[in-house]
Amino acid sequence: MTLNCNGRLLVADRPLIMGILNATPDSFHAASRVASVQQAVDQAGSMLTAGATFLDVGGMSSRPGAKLISATEEMERVLPVIEGIMSAFPAAYVSCDTVYAKTARAAVAAGAAMINDISAGKFDPELFPTLASLKVPYVLMHMPGKPEDMQRFTESYGEDVVTAVWDFLAEQLGVLRAGGVHDVLVDPGWGFGKSVAQNYALLRNLSAFKQLGVPILVGVSRKSSIWRPLGITPAESLAATTALHLFALQQGADVLRVHDVTEAVQAVHLWELLAGEQPG
Repeated sequence: MTLNCNGRLLVADRPLIMGILNATPDSFHAASRVASVQQAVDQAGSMLTAGATFLDVGGMSSRPGAKLISATEEMERVLPVIEGIMSAFPAAYVSCDTVYAKTARAAVAAGAAMINDISAGKFDPELFPTLASLKVPYVLMHMPGKPEDMQRFTESYGEDVVTAVWDFLAEQLGVLRAGGVHDVLVDPGWGFGKSVAQNYALLRNLSAFKQLGVPILVGVSRKSSIWRPLGITPAESLAATTALHLFALQQGADVLRVHDVTEAVQAVHLWELLAGEQPG
């Protein structure tokens, strides 16, 4: 994996970890929320020390039922955090989780090195053209509808959710490349507008997405399709999350987006041992 991250070349020969920092009051996992810039910087430092390569800063919850906020409100939340992290850790690779071109531009100007978009460019027609000028990697994710109504679309895939998601990502990849965006990662959108069975079908067939020819990002950490079938809470789902992280790595995941960096790094090390490689 080679990515041009805001003028810095990131070359990786092993799966990477993206730590989640939510500058929101309502993200589903309370431990991921940061209530101040200093708390965000402290948590970022802990994640980097534990082995995270990316820090994903988001200012808008995308849990089922959540409503979109404005770009202005989003920027008020994320820009001070990005600036604080980059001031404390200039070598960090910060990702900004946004659906808005305006936020993306401001985030990259503040030092962000990646844009992570749950909407695949559907919510802001200016986002794709903006990405071409920013020249940072972009995470293209599949989600039907919006967070507030996405779970209504679980019957929209026909008999094969894997093919439906693959086709969508392939089409959007074509649009991005035609527009001059070349560093793209794909995310099948685990938990976004899918049933429990559909989520596991996507994970079981994750290797099919390697045919797209770009890195695969997987975001399953502590989501409801893990804890609800087990009859536990998100706070109790770390062990189960780690089990799925190891499976995702076996199926070809290149980046794990996680709440718990230490355990995810351990999963990568064990995967490398299983593959007969020396842990990095």
